Amino acid sequence: MKSLEELAKIRESAQARVILRKESDANTRILVGMATCGIAAGARPVLSAIAEDVSRRNLQDVTVSQTGCIGVCRLEPIVEVYRAGEEIFIYVRMPPEKAARVISEHIVNHNVVAEYTIGAAE
Repeated sequence: MKSLEELAKIRESAQARVILRKESDANTRILVGMATCGIAAGARPVLSAIAEDVSRRNLQDVTVSQTGCIGVCRLEPIVEVYRAGEEIFIYVRMPPEKAARVISEHIVNHNVVAEYTIGAAE
């Protein structure tokens, strides 16, 4: 960046991306806990695997995001699934392989993978 003009263009581009995220009509949001506890437990590969799977399947109504600490560090990596009009499902101890099954069964086929949820872990 060498000028104020370049900085203004970068700012406009960043604001456009933020607006797109806020106005997203995605019916489904997938959040991966990426605080230090989640990262230490392996959340980065989980986030990557989910994002790649959603992209590969061309799932247009799904948004994948990261969030901070979800609050149950001993169960990391944690993935939350929000679907419009439904309850929130919290998946725990999620390696990339389990995440792939959640995408396939829960996101695509609307069948919750109950044995991976926080209720089954407790």
